[in-house]
Amino acid sequence: MKRLLVALQFLTIIPFKIKGKVDDNDLGRSLIYFPIAGLLIGLFLAGIAYFSAPIPPLVTSALILIAWVVITGGIHLDGFADTCDGFYGNRPKEDILRIMRDSRVGTMGAVGVALILLFKFAILSSIRPEDLWKVLIIAVVFARWSQTFACATSKYARGEGKAKYFIEYAKKGDIFIGAVFTLLLNWFLIGIRGVILFVIMLAVVSVFIRYAKKKIGGMTGDTVGAANEIAEAASLLFSLILLGYRI
Repeated sequence: MKRLLVALQFLTIIPFKIKGKVDDNDLGRSLIYFPIAGLLIGLFLAGIAYFSAPIPPLVTSALILIAWVVITGGIHLDGFADTCDGFYGNRPKEDILRIMRDSRVGTMGAVGVALILLFKFAILSSIRPEDLWKVLIIAVVFARWSQTFACATSKYARGEGKAKYFIEYAKKGDIFIGAVFTLLLNWFLIGIRGVILFVIMLAVVSVFIRYAKKKIGGMTGDTVGAANEIAEAASLLFSLILLGYRI
């Protein structure tokens, strides 16, 4: 229970009370609960989609996107912005890491965030209402599992940092357990198309992780956040393709 609360505290803005001291190992071991935390976030967004169904789809999409950013505190968007700034251009590893650590958002970071939010908004407004709640749950759960996948298959690219203990104490077994949970959820929600969707999304995230390792020799908190954003966007896009769109 303690490590689930650690996961929820890290992935949302809700200040959960955690009894006892949270040590470094608890951070890494909380990764196994990331998909469950994603399910709770996804159910929250699905509820917004359900209750806002009577209003125009563009307004519904805007409300969902606002709630999505607010409940997560925009933490992954921040990582995505820093990654866009750092990875833009052919820079050496040291310069990339320095740029990503800079608290200021550069041009490519701002453009990247604007584009990915616009991309999500366009897809959300195109998905059929009866599928939207399912797609939201699938996208959020898979994206949180992708963070587990990224941490457990990588080394930390910096000497010190917030994500160090998530990556150092991650267990490869957590990948399998999270994958089974995510696959079963996908199957339950949309059947065999959920399995196909999982395989496609896994390929997308794997390509990004491989690219990040090539650029900086591992993962950082920023690139893990970027992996989350890429996973969400890919999930929405391929869900739209597999399930059909609003006419």
